[in-house]
Amino acid sequence: MPFLLRVELPDVPGSLGRVASAIGEAGGDIEAIEIVEKRHDEGTAVDDVLLETAPGAMPDSIVSACEALDGVRVVWISRYAAGGNLFLDLEAVEEMTGNPATALDRLIDLLPITFRADWAARVSKETGVVHATEAAPTDLSFTSIGRAARVDTDDDNVHCAARLNKHEIVMIGRRGGPEFLDSELARLGHLVALAMSISRAG
Repeated sequence: MPFLLRVELPDVPGSLGRVASAIGEAGGDIEAIEIVEKRHDEGTAVDDVLLETAPGAMPDSIVSACEALDGVRVVWISRYAAGGNLFLDLEAVEEMTGNPATALDRLIDLLPITFRADWAARVSKETGVVHATEAAPTDLSFTSIGRAARVDTDDDNVHCAARLNKHEIVMIGRRGGPEFLDSELARLGHLVALAMSISRAG
């Protein structure tokens, strides 16, 4: 069964190798790794690890094995149903460029995969939700926003948003976390700006 593990570890040579060994000894087989963020001021890195578990292996065992390592903290682990590959930002741009007329809707379709989130939506100031993935809440409302930022919620879900234009924003959400990192907010802002440029080119 595929799982996605987000792990914080010391940004020093050998750290990722030790984490990989711990995952393997606990019954996990690593399919892909993506560096999400490097925190130079703290000397740490945040990585996403896509892994398959061996029959009988429990995700709790993988978490325990990782956290037994000095300086390693598992931020979150969840089942990952999007298939066997991490979907990178450039692949999302390539998908949108294929049909500029639908680039904005295609962006929404791709954001949950690109950011390992549960849903995404385009929200209009005038009409509310314009386009959304299946799991998106139906009562989302427009928020005036400049650069991409986290959005406060009344529950344990986490949302962030970026301005698409004067009348629309893009929102993405995760149920129960983890929080969107600053690097993810920067990526979201960049992708939204690219989507707007691509759509105008069409």
